[in-house]
Amino acid sequence: MARRKLIAGNWKMNGLQSARKQVQDLITLQGGEMLAKLDVLLCPPATLLADMVRDAGASGLHMGGQDCHAEDHGAHTGDIAASMLKDCGAAYVIVGHSERRADHGESSAEVKAKAEAALAAGLIAIVCVGETLHEREAGQAFSVVGGQVKGSVPDGATAENCVLAYEPVWAIGTGKVATTDDIAAMHGHIRELLDALGGTALVDARVLYGGSVKPGNASDIFALDNVDGGLIGGASLKAADFSAIIDATNGR
Repeated sequence: MARRKLIAGNWKMNGLQSARKQVQDLITLQGGEMLAKLDVLLCPPATLLADMVRDAGASGLHMGGQDCHAEDHGAHTGDIAASMLKDCGAAYVIVGHSERRADHGESSAEVKAKAEAALAAGLIAIVCVGETLHEREAGQAFSVVGGQVKGSVPDGATAENCVLAYEPVWAIGTGKVATTDDIAAMHGHIRELLDALGGTALVDARVLYGGSVKPGNASDIFALDNVDGGLIGGASLKAADFSAIIDATNGR
């Protein structure tokens, strides 16, 4: 069965109230055809989430969080529970993003705990994995990503509640470029890992590409086997750019 593609925009630490205009601009640009063949998701800062859920209305555009705590409540100043994201209207949450793993020292065990909290709250977890330049040059790419997949995918994961996202950390800001062969090889590896890890439950789980996807390269990347969409960073901040990526995915 063909897996329905997911195009997810991660706004990271960007966006004030004025950025909410991008939601209506995106809906207008897509002309009601945005969700004909794929799922579209925006993950804004938590300060904008509830407002953007309301802005999206009945358009079918999904909203999600960028991270969550492993606990449902408690003395965790500055953290956000998955249940709080759900209460705001979120449908998804990103966990284990490379910037969280690097900047906050998050281990795969911590990522797994967050993903399990997301599932318990009724959210779809987008679990991020990926190797650094040092790890790739040392020939450890497949073993590192394999360890992250095995250590981060939550218990109870299915194709309906869990998505994987591969981030080639080694090709972000290093001057290195991930070729379509590189992408295809790693996505094939992740697919094999998921099949072994979850059996039939994960056979149709989606695997997104989280590298530098732009309107100019989206068609080539999303045409690859085992690439089921993308986790888009900077190009998701502007409705015109994000819409062009959606168009490329839809073959328009």
